[in-house]
Amino acid sequence: MGEMVSFPSNGAQASGYLAKPASGAGKGIVVIQEWWGLNDHIKDVADRFAAEGFVALAPDLYHGVVTEEPDEAGKLLMALDIDRAEKDLRGSIEYLNQETGGPAGTVGFCMGGALSLFAACKNGDKVGACVDFYGGHPNVTYDWDGLTAPVLGLFAEHDDFVNPNVPNYEAALKERGKTYEFHTYSGTQHAFFNDSSPDVYNREAAQDAWQKVLDFYRKHL
Repeated sequence: MGEMVSFPSNGAQASGYLAKPASGAGKGIVVIQEWWGLNDHIKDVADRFAAEGFVALAPDLYHGVVTEEPDEAGKLLMALDIDRAEKDLRGSIEYLNQETGGPAGTVGFCMGGALSLFAACKNGDKVGACVDFYGGHPNVTYDWDGLTAPVLGLFAEHDDFVNPNVPNYEAALKERGKTYEFHTYSGTQHAFFNDSSPDVYNREAAQDAWQKVLDFYRKHL
């Protein structure tokens, strides 16, 4: 359904997977990868958004590198240049702003969940709605005061990597009067949405979360 495209990123070029609905038009969604890279699963998520009437762009934050090995993925996550990623995310958002004529949504998973929230904090009203699926990255800090978009946070019950940070996120949002909804799915593990990882995928939670995301974007974009 989609294709690889290039877009400006702070004077250079970045690339990503662009999926459009059959109509060719719709609200824009930036789909942000897990630590594995821009793999087939993330492209499939972009295609799913397109099938629901959205224009989805998944930027390639590793610039061509994809892995299936957890140790390598962990190294790639830690080696990610956050400043460069911020520029690529900003370029993605601005590309969709121009493509769709309105603010974009952001959504990400694992590492990408942290970057979805990070991008929303950095881009003000260029982002109209932010979704964070169990996001975490040790080198990402959030400019909470810069956040204008409502936030939907979707978390797993059993997630030692992410869950210790969730109360801090909630406190920061509440203190500043930001609009947010957080949901934790009982009996689930980190990456429960990823249907290409059968050891952690939870169909019931993933389907409920997907509907929440669609409803959230249709309300706020």
